[in-house]
Amino acid sequence: MYTRNLYIDKIQPFIDKPVIKIITGMRRVGKSCFLKLLEESLLAKNVPENSIILINLDRIESESLLHYKSLYRHIKDKTPQTGKTYILIDEVQECEGWERAVESLFTDSRYDIYITGSNAQMLSSELATKLSGRYIEFPIYSLGFSEYLEFMELSRDDAQSHFQRFLRTGGMPALHHFDQNDEIIYQYIESLFNTILLKDVIKRHSLRNVSLLENITRYTFDNVGNIFSSKKIADYVKSQRMSVGVETVQNYLSYIVDTYALHKVRRYDIKGKRLLEIHEKYYLGDIGLRHALLGYREGDIGGFLENVVYLELLRRGYSVHIGKHDSFEIDFVAERAGQKKYIQVAYLLAEKSTIERELRPLLAIKDNYPKLLVTTDTLFGGDLQGVQRLNIVDFLLLKTEEPGEFYRVGGLG
Repeated sequence: MYTRNLYIDKIQPFIDKPVIKIITGMRRVGKSCFLKLLEESLLAKNVPENSIILINLDRIESESLLHYKSLYRHIKDKTPQTGKTYILIDEVQECEGWERAVESLFTDSRYDIYITGSNAQMLSSELATKLSGRYIEFPIYSLGFSEYLEFMELSRDDAQSHFQRFLRTGGMPALHHFDQNDEIIYQYIESLFNTILLKDVIKRHSLRNVSLLENITRYTFDNVGNIFSSKKIADYVKSQRMSVGVETVQNYLSYIVDTYALHKVRRYDIKGKRLLEIHEKYYLGDIGLRHALLGYREGDIGGFLENVVYLELLRRGYSVHIGKHDSFEIDFVAERAGQKKYIQVAYLLAEKSTIERELRPLLAIKDNYPKLLVTTDTLFGGDLQGVQRLNIVDFLLLKTEEPGEFYRVGGLG
């Protein structure tokens, strides 16, 4: 297994601390492997093997533990008489009433609890109410480009060419096991997404109209990075000779978002300093999902690049919104630890008119926060009127950041 240090480093300060560690993310982004890596880390610290209870509720051998009472009793029976016990439960949402088992275990100071889940509803469950302030979430995402190079054992010296492949396949961790053939990879990703729809949407919400769900999914995936409304989706579905109301569309979208396969990004009024309630965008939990469902279309590369940058910002711990400034739209407003950055993403700046169009929204903002223009251009000079230009590969391979400044790595670009 490859050590995903980004996440191991984030969770280390919370080991042995009196909070429940909740690791969230889409299916197959590496949560199970992360728990195994965490187990190895604990063993390396001389934690006795019998003091670590690792349970994967997504496996057939765990079928007897899919009720909170049996799960609780199983853990109690395996707990040593003395010392700290580390509980690692994978896909905890598969257990009916899991909140009650976790809450009861948490009241016993002998336990240090780590759980993973593939559905956001677990954080709006009874646990969130009863244990407010006593759990912390660690989101895990599909591979960033830097991780992708490591998993695929590729050299950074050829990062520009490897990035084109990354755009076509996305960053699901298991891809390094397969031949790098689009048909094979898309077949795997499509199978994964069908599992997500079946287990985390259709089965969980007892949906009968599967065709409607598929139509809504296709429309959303086909409009990555575009602003649209639920009414627009409803109109599209009606054009496919299916009857649907706006509220139903909103419900179905929320079900997909809950699986982390889709991210809803709200708009932020920069001048008014408030979140807006309409015209959000959606990005995918991994760009490969879109290609597996709809095929790779070169003409849509602008949306693909936005999706990649959006996920990278999330990996770095930013909260991300779409920016609105008067009539202008800024692709991303990223905030972290009191620092803010404005980021515009473009494919190529081949024409002067394109440069002006992309710069105009950033230059309209008069505060002093950093402004960044990310493109696939590889030959260009320095900043433009205070806006830093950065090649997207450089951006994705950044090793260090200081407030207000981006650093390039290895002279790429």
